Amino acid sequence: MASLREIRRRISSIQSTQQITKAMKMVASAKLRRAQENILATRPYAKKLQELMGNIMARLESSHEPLLQERELKKILMVVVTADRGLCGAFNANIIRFAENKVRNQNDVEVHLFPVGKKGFEYFSRRNFNIYNHKINFFNFLEFDDAKAIVEILVTAYMQEEFDQIEIVYNEFKSAVQQNVVTEQILPFQPNEDLMESKSGIDFIYEPEKDIILHGLIPKQLNVQMWKNLLESNAAEQGARMTAMENATENAEDIIAYLTLHYNRARQAAITKEISEIVGGAEALKEK
Repeated sequence: MASLREIRRRISSIQSTQQITKAMKMVASAKLRRAQENILATRPYAKKLQELMGNIMARLESSHEPLLQERELKKILMVVVTADRGLCGAFNANIIRFAENKVRNQNDVEVHLFPVGKKGFEYFSRRNFNIYNHKINFFNFLEFDDAKAIVEILVTAYMQEEFDQIEIVYNEFKSAVQQNVVTEQILPFQPNEDLMESKSGIDFIYEPEKDIILHGLIPKQLNVQMWKNLLESNAAEQGARMTAMENATENAEDIIAYLTLHYNRARQAAITKEISEIVGGAEALKEK
């Protein structure tokens, strides 16, 4: 049985940990609020750009744009977006497990990985996966230029025919307690099929030609798509961390309550024992 001093030390230690988890929850909550604001500001522009791309491609009979050309599938580059830090529940584990299973199920295709986020890079680099490139330690100061830098690497690799398809795996933000693992194809570029199928009755006049407009819009769309995906992942990470820290704080409270009860019982037992010894000693003296 643990001594009273040991129990007090455990209670004090858990109280210190509880203060840390409370602070981390508050920080994650503030970051989540900012991330949600960025997503809400980005979604309308991204949606309108998708509608424009879909409208043009629905009216385009053929195109020689290299980023639209599909090739025989031999090599795939998978961008895996994780977090730079842990303590966010199953956020990183879900993405890593999903990507790992997908790589192992591609029997006839060579898969290379582009980890975005320190946790994914550390995991895959230690297990002899094919790492093409990586980008880490930037989510604390996430900017649009980070998305552009990643897209530039991906477009260059695709144009040089290093890969026949490039896709991204990330956590889509739904709420603070729900994140969905999503896979999207980046290259060859494919617009939203729903937007292509739903042609409006308006006959637009394009100036300059559709191909020229498309050539200028695709890089913008790729940058916005990557930016939106990074924002979604960042918001999902902060939501997962806030939930994890809240659960940790509540668990610490339960443990403190249990240890306090255990401490009081042990203290009462020690006092009862001392009283019994005193009474026993007094009775022994009386008998003498």
